Amino acid sequence: MKVLVIDDHVLIREALRYKEWRHDVDILEASDCREARQLIEQHPDFEFVLLDLNLPDGDGFQMLTDLHEHHPAISVVVLSASNDRDNVLRALDLGALGFIPKSARRAVMLSALQLIFSGGIFIPPEILIREEAPPSPIPPKQSRADRPNVLPADLGLTKRQLEVLALMTQGKSNKVISRTLDMAEATVKTHVTAILKSLKVSNRVEAVIAVGQLGWALLGVGKS
Repeated sequence: MKVLVIDDHVLIREALRYKEWRHDVDILEASDCREARQLIEQHPDFEFVLLDLNLPDGDGFQMLTDLHEHHPAISVVVLSASNDRDNVLRALDLGALGFIPKSARRAVMLSALQLIFSGGIFIPPEILIREEAPPSPIPPKQSRADRPNVLPADLGLTKRQLEVLALMTQGKSNKVISRTLDMAEATVKTHVTAILKSLKVSNRVEAVIAVGQLGWALLGVGKS
């Protein structure tokens, strides 16, 4: 698996060179948007990008948008010194697969990367428990240990809907989902509507957050 780390902080890049989170990974580094774009053109087989939002020659959100539009096969994970709720939700809305604060302890960061690379998502826990968080099938004030073990089947989600949901959490558009699953785009839209209703959320970003709260690791779709 080939991963590109885009960050202008040498210490962050050095910290991510160690392969504790996965041994079969080839890590390349870029310190700014220009260098990152060059590497992406030279290496079309990147699977993941770890992206800092504060880059010296451009806006990380714009870089995220460009990657999502022009390289939809690459999954993007945001690394940021700020875990402001608006930034987290904006990153997810633009297609990020996860959001890892740089302030997180090393063990937390490694666990987050392992979760993401195994098909899950990672959202800062403090984002999930704030009162203004969107409604979810799980009461937000319960600790994870006290929460009921809610399974997809408990919410009426079918196997096909779980496949759609897995790709939604990877930031894939309806068009990409329809190609990946070989189904009509109208059928994808119908599944998305049913998924949002089952999760009791109103949009795709809230669905990603709900999946994070439920602790589901949706595996085996859209990843080699």
